[in-house]
Amino acid sequence: MTVTVIGVDGKTLPTGASAALDEADLVVGTRRQLDAHAPERARTIELGAIESIVTDLTVAAHAVVLADGDPGFFGVVRSLRENNVRLTVMPAVSSVQRVLAAIGRPSDDIVVVNAVDEDTVRALNVCRARPAVAVLGLGPAALALALRGWRRTLVVAEDLGGPDEKVSTVDLTEAAARPWGEVNVVVCIAEPERVPPRGWIAGTQPISGGWALPEDDFSHRDGMVTSAELRALALARVAPAPGTLVWDVGAGSGALGVECARLGAAVLAVERDPMQCLRILANASKYGVDVRVVEAELLAAISGLPAPDAVFIGGGGEAVIRACATVGASRIVVALASIDRVGPTRAALKAADYRVDGCQLSVARMTEHSDGSTRLAADDPVTLVWGVR
Repeated sequence: MTVTVIGVDGKTLPTGASAALDEADLVVGTRRQLDAHAPERARTIELGAIESIVTDLTVAAHAVVLADGDPGFFGVVRSLRENNVRLTVMPAVSSVQRVLAAIGRPSDDIVVVNAVDEDTVRALNVCRARPAVAVLGLGPAALALALRGWRRTLVVAEDLGGPDEKVSTVDLTEAAARPWGEVNVVVCIAEPERVPPRGWIAGTQPISGGWALPEDDFSHRDGMVTSAELRALALARVAPAPGTLVWDVGAGSGALGVECARLGAAVLAVERDPMQCLRILANASKYGVDVRVVEAELLAAISGLPAPDAVFIGGGGEAVIRACATVGASRIVVALASIDRVGPTRAALKAADYRVDGCQLSVARMTEHSDGSTRLAADDPVTLVWGVR
């Protein structure tokens, strides 16, 4: 038996939905949807866990499931198909489409996240990394509190299609303090008035030009920038990806943090030198990524920072390494110019139950003599120590 899934957009039903409801002997949906659309003669069940209603759906002669908007978009269609229920789907306009239409904004650059259960933290990190994100499943107050320190504006859609429909644009302070009704979707935007650049693929645009970029591609002071070769290995160990948060501690020019952001991670750079902080912002702007900069010593700022998935330590002593080992990161990567610091670094990570490994990176780059012949010029070796748990 095939179950009909109908998307509900307020009081409006898709073409063919009324006929399907007229034939239905079982209708499943929220109480509001059932009161508005279920025929009186049909048996009704309030929508809860899909597993609890599968048998009812499959034994009914004509079963209908009501769902908001497009039920195939982070909706009930997936859950029903996972339970081997055959479906006919009649979608309506999704809540994301409705709210973007309400504010007159293009939708092809929007990343959509479903902030439910264990995916909530990953969804928050996407909001920290990306300039335009539609968030399902998380209220504006909780979202605003988690985004403190990032410059974001929230567009909040309440009761879409209902009698109390409202779309509000607020800053994070107002979002955290204001009472909210039934929220359908929240759009998190870095620059509300900016028209996003035209892309060729929906959502986030893939990076171009590779990674481990040349040092001179970054603004830096007197060679104080991690080498391209070191960044290549460090990126492999830090493993930045969408949904993760990376701390770049003792960030310097921020080259490693910018590279992590280009690969989709949210990045928080901690740097005590105000001039270097300006360079980090300039480098992030050049590559069109968002890096939150905290101008402070790590030990003074650490208690107020969101927990990272990975930490790269490019500067700081043993106390910084020990402090970073307490924040719950699954990966910590430390760059060391002095071999004398390898032992204490390894000990600090092992004491925090990290599996520790490392290597010394020695690079000799091709250069040209005045007569046109080629030689290899060696850089000072750097040791990379990393811990994983």
